[in-house]
Amino acid sequence: MTERTLRQVIPGTETSDGAGVRIKRSLGQQQNVRLDPFLMLDEFGSDQPQDYMAGFPSHPHRGFETVTYMIEGHMLHEDHLGNRGNLKNGGVQWMTAGRGIVHSEMPQQESGQMRGFQLWLNLPAAEKMKPAGYRDIQPDEIPAITFDGGVIKLVAGELTVDGQIHQGAVTGCSTRPLYADIHLEPGQETLLPIDPELEGLLYLYAGEASLHSATDPQPLKRSAASILSEGDSVHIGAGKNGARVLLIAGKPIGEPVVQYGPFVMNSREEIEQTLRDYRDGRLTA
Repeated sequence: MTERTLRQVIPGTETSDGAGVRIKRSLGQQQNVRLDPFLMLDEFGSDQPQDYMAGFPSHPHRGFETVTYMIEGHMLHEDHLGNRGNLKNGGVQWMTAGRGIVHSEMPQQESGQMRGFQLWLNLPAAEKMKPAGYRDIQPDEIPAITFDGGVIKLVAGELTVDGQIHQGAVTGCSTRPLYADIHLEPGQETLLPIDPELEGLLYLYAGEASLHSATDPQPLKRSAASILSEGDSVHIGAGKNGARVLLIAGKPIGEPVVQYGPFVMNSREEIEQTLRDYRDGRLTA
């Protein structure tokens, strides 16, 4: 196995989105700071209601997918298709904007901790105008893979652990997304194979961890997208307090990306058409 090393570290930058929700944005903080096929990665987390109560009122999207993973808290999703889903501890909202969707994501709590992530996953040109869709994935639908040293919650993709192949809650996407939440006990480690065709990153959100390889261990920075080099495996070790790390990977699309706010297409002309469609009420027609 060729173990992947750290190629780049993109620290999360404090900002706000929606109606004023405080977030840390790593991928997507600038439009050239991406990892094909991923456009944006946001971490939100606070026990102060003023940081999240305003939520994300009704807004449009076109041309990509959003994956919202709720670690702790309660948020309600509603969209123009009539979908309505409660996103709670450990649940995932997988939304395909496709040709167009208008939705809202609003907190359903007035106090306590709200913590989670939103990932924007690009769609290839051939799929950007497909019908919008939504999937509300409950915590018990996400496989929990136990191994000697921890547990992995496999949101999407395929992962081999201790020689056994596991399928995530979401499979079959053309970009082959792999989304795993890895919980390591103190001082433990895991070596996981990753298809060398996939671009990947690690995101440490609790505890301490290092990326192991043939060279010296490389410490992972908290709340940062740690971009991985090429290779066919990743070797992660936890510190004395254990670690929680997201492993995110996908097959690059290799197409031009033109983004205007919540719209992601392949050309400026397509963005201009999208703006006309939104203005004239055709975005969701």
